[in-house]
Amino acid sequence: MRGAGSTYNDIADRDLDAKVERTRLRPLPSGQVRVRHAALFLLAQALVGFAVLVQFNGTAILVGLCSLLPVAIYPFMKRIMSLPQLVLGFAFGWGALMGWVAVFAHLDAPPLLLYAASVAWIVGYDTIYAVQDIEDDEMAGIRSSARLFGRRLKGAVGLCYGLAAVLVGLAAWQAGAGPVGFLGVAAFAGHLAWQVLRLQERDGAGALRLFRSNRDAGLILFAGLTADALIRGLS
Repeated sequence: MRGAGSTYNDIADRDLDAKVERTRLRPLPSGQVRVRHAALFLLAQALVGFAVLVQFNGTAILVGLCSLLPVAIYPFMKRIMSLPQLVLGFAFGWGALMGWVAVFAHLDAPPLLLYAASVAWIVGYDTIYAVQDIEDDEMAGIRSSARLFGRRLKGAVGLCYGLAAVLVGLAAWQAGAGPVGFLGVAAFAGHLAWQVLRLQERDGAGALRLFRSNRDAGLILFAGLTADALIRGLS
């Protein structure tokens, strides 16, 4: 479904992508792929996702279908609001809800806190990503959080990351995590703090490296929580 969402976004954004240096050579704006072929690819991905979704319980199916709303509206938010990354967070953070409800068939505080943390984290790291395109976005009239925050970029990203770390910690506490889990949360928070310290305005190449490093931040958090669950499971 992440692939389907990205394909849908590329279809909706093909005209805007043609105006931005970094994205004008993507398959659709460059003409390498036709829109109808991209639509067929989108349909195939969505059908695979639906086949997976219907294996879950009824509540999980309903929650999964609800994710289509933020996915559907996200590509158009950069045309009408200055913080489209917030809607992206609503869409891409949905897995925090799905994992829990697929197991327990209902929602509790931990997945809701984790979802909120994911939204804050996504707003932060996608703001870093948007630094690459500030100049082109200004000329094309594309709105982004990087443009919105401007000279307050580091403070705004730091606020998003700080909120994400606190909410992840609260989610871990509510889920009964142990000391190793909280070490993972602390290491995750430390990685995010490092990103903020390294972030520079209008440094596109550096912003891309920092954006990609969120893969490592996620792996650090995953490793800490997984190790904690294994240790507690053996005790």
